[in-house]
Order: sequence, then structure tokens, then C-alpha cells
Amino acid sequence: MLGTSGLENLDINIQPKLRKAARRGRSARRGAPDSVVSDTKRKTPAYQLLNELELGAIETQADWILENIGVEFRGDETALDLFRDAGAWVDGQRVTFAPGHARQLCASAPNQFTLHARNPAKSVELGGNNVVLMPGYGSPFVSDLERGRRYATLEDFQNFVKLTYSTPYLHHSGGTVCEPTDIPVNKRHLDMVLAHLTLSDKPFMGGVTSPVRAQDSIDMARIVFGEAFMDENAVIQGNINVNSPLIYDDTMSGALRVYASAGQCVCVSPAIFAGAMGPLSPAAVAAQTLAEGMVGIALAQLVRPGCPVVFGSFHSTMNLKSGALTFGSPEANLASMVLSQLGHRLGVPVRSGGGHVSGSNAADGQAMQDSVGAMWATLLSGAHQVWHAAGWLEGGLVMSYEKFIMDLDHCGAMLKMLQGIDVSDEVFGRDAYFETGPGENFLSTAHTLRHFATANFQPDIPEAGLFETWSENGSLRADQRSTARWKSMLAGYQAPSMDQSIRSRLEDFVAERQASMKDEWY
Repeated sequence: MLGTSGLENLDINIQPKLRKAARRGRSARRGAPDSVVSDTKRKTPAYQLLNELELGAIETQADWILENIGVEFRGDETALDLFRDAGAWVDGQRVTFAPGHARQLCASAPNQFTLHARNPAKSVELGGNNVVLMPGYGSPFVSDLERGRRYATLEDFQNFVKLTYSTPYLHHSGGTVCEPTDIPVNKRHLDMVLAHLTLSDKPFMGGVTSPVRAQDSIDMARIVFGEAFMDENAVIQGNINVNSPLIYDDTMSGALRVYASAGQCVCVSPAIFAGAMGPLSPAAVAAQTLAEGMVGIALAQLVRPGCPVVFGSFHSTMNLKSGALTFGSPEANLASMVLSQLGHRLGVPVRSGGGHVSGSNAADGQAMQDSVGAMWATLLSGAHQVWHAAGWLEGGLVMSYEKFIMDLDHCGAMLKMLQGIDVSDEVFGRDAYFETGPGENFLSTAHTLRHFATANFQPDIPEAGLFETWSENGSLRADQRSTARWKSMLAGYQAPSMDQSIRSRLEDFVAERQASMKDEWY
């Protein structure tokens, strides 16, 4: 029988076999960028938090907001004209809707669609039972344990694109993974899209900070995918943040119209901090998010019926004593779960407001407690696309190299959990019982050896080992052990192949566009 340490009496002949199987498992994961990404199809059902009556009450409140308060489109006469022609009430810059009208305008949006990648094997499905994870978005700072907290640079941005490409647990390259602050504001979108298209072959997001930058992003995608293909298929996403409460400025609505007119994916993401941009309760946050989101989705459909969209959210609670944002709180997690239900009822894919989000200033216990709580709620809710799944600290101000690695391990574990439990004959290991007897271990059985490499999720952060071993090796915490992992991933990075003529056209486009503009650092 096994002793207290678990392996004292393990047959010495089986140990080399187990080590060899473990190496095979690790090698398979590290080779994943050149093969099919990890399974994105959930088998664990989504949790239904609210019943029909309760969901109906939230939808009624969303209609109340749109009828009695409305949404303003500031500086975008084209959007106002589109809503006026569609039968909405337009008074100055404010648009209001009869109950049910905004939802009706959303009806032409697809409930599921393919977001095509440069490598067809990396294309993803948004909607249905699919789950797509992507890294953090928008951080102006980065940090690692050796260099500390600092402004992000283009090199940092490129590093995170490489790290995202190198893991099977993130299925999407992201967008502004971190802000390359060493590049002028009006030019950095070009370098970011170039990095996504050349350093990775997963799906990606383009620029949205002006309609011109949105158009540049689409033009670059057309160089790679071809105009005819893009006219019929989505290959790029734009993140449209609502200026909550209840405002779309001309930057966001203009960028939305550019993506929609090209038939590319529009993700509409209200950003509501409970108590600041909307009322305090999770139900009120959900209702306002639905109201703001439906209006953006409706605009995309008015521009181009059938335009692929994602109903998104970014919400958090606040410490009402200090005013600090809090993440992973029970109230925010409840809102995440309700918003997925509401998005499913609206009939469009859902981007969750959760992910591995945290307000912590370090990759510590608080960071992982915040993150794990938010990620569990997000994935159990049935969200289809999960932003900020890796790297986020300080409420999004920082992308941390070490937390990125820690989050990846949890992403892998959660994806394994979403596969549910197999109850086929093979998993019961009946043959193993005939190889052993009462009181004997199963580690040396043929069944164990057949399934050793894939039976359990194996984290990529180096194991700490027994206390004595851990002490002898420097008593390194998980974040400290993660440093070696991100460094080894970057050292082993190999860029995906790309036709040289296409790459040259991309680089020429970037050079010409950047040369045509003066540097702006606002």
C-alpha cells in the first residue's frame, strides 16, 4: 500500500515510465501553437441564476431606461439620422425608444458566427456552447519581479502577443494588450495591429480610438485576408466602450460604424461601476448594461444588417468608503452571471465583464482570490468570450508578466473543468482492478499508463515540491517561480509563417501611414 508520502513503496520500475509520460504531456502542450488550440466547446452547462420572471423584470427596467431617459449620441449626426429613420425618438442628441423597439432592432444580429484567424486552425466560434479566452486589455503599465512597475513599451506589447500565441489556453490574441507608450498616440494602433498579424496567427482586435484608426486596422486586415473574403467573413473585432452612463461619443460610435460597414465584429461594452456610473445593485447594473448594449448593437444593425456583434460589459463594484474599485466581489460576480443570461435571451454572443480581474497591486493572494472568484462566475455563467483572462493587476492599470503565467494555469484548469465528466467504459478502468487487489495501488497499471499524460490538468508553473526541497531551492513563491516560465516561453517563441509579399505590403502600409502624420503625444 502507499505510505504517508504517497510514493515510498511505488515499484521502481514504474517511475521512469511515469516521468516519460509526464514529459510527453508537457511537450504536447508546448507544441500547441502549431496545432489545434485547446477545446473551446463547453460541456458543463451554464448556471441559470435567475428565473424567467426575474429576467423579465430586468428587461422591463432596461426598456424603462430607454423610454424615459434615453441614450445620447454626442457629435454623431449620422447615428442620429439612422435611429430617426428607424423610428426612434430623437431630441437633439438624445435618442429614446418605445418598449421593445431597441430589442427589435437587434434581431438581425447573428446568434453565432466564426471569427476567422490567419491560421484557419485557430479560427474560433463565438456563441453557442463555445468559450474563447483572451488576455488583458488596455493597461498603460507593465510589471515583472525584476524590473518592477513601469510604463509599457512596444517591446512589452510584442512580448505579450508572443506569450499569448505560445499558450493553448488563450484562443484570441487580444487587442491593446498593453499601451505601447513609447509610440505616438496617433500611430501606435498601426504597430499593434502589425504585431497581432505577424507575431501571431490567432484572431485579434483592431484600433478604435478614432474612426480613422479603425479604418487603418480594417485596411491592414484586408491586406492579409483579402477584400472579397472580408466582405463575407469576420476577421477582426472592434471594442466599443460606452461612456456610461448612457452616452456614446463620436469616437466610439464613429469607430463602431466603420467596423459595422465593413461587416466586421463589433463588441459593445458598457462600463458601469456600481454607485458611480449607475445605481448600486447588481440588478440595476445589469438593466443599464442591457439598455446601453442594445442601443450599440442596434446601431451596428442599422449600418449593416447581420453585422456580427458581441454583447459585452465591464462592470465592478466600489469600496463606498474609499471610492476604490473592487473586483471579484460577490455583487459583481452576480451581475456577470445575470448578464450572460440576458445576452443569451437577446440572441447574441456574450463577452463577460469578468475574467482574471483584480484590484491588487501585486501578484499575490488577493490578486488570485479576486481573479479566481471572477473567473468562476464568468465561466459558469455561460459567457462566450472572456477578456482579461490573463495578466491584469491594479484594476487594469498593469499587465503583470508573473500574473499572466499564474492566470494561464488557472485558465487551463477551468477549461478542463468545462469539459465535464466522461462516463464511458474506458474511464472506469475495470482492467486495472484485475491487475491489482485490495489494498494495492493503481499507479503501475496499464490503465494508469494509458491515461497518465492527460488524466489530470498539469500546471506549467514549476512545482514547489516538498517543504524541504522548496526551502533548499530558495523558498520561491508561485509568482517567483512564474518568472522563469515567462522567460522560457519568450526564449522558445517561434513566429508563425507568413507570406513575405503580404508581410512587405503590411510593413509598407504602416510606414506610409506613420510618415503621413505628425507625432501626437496627447
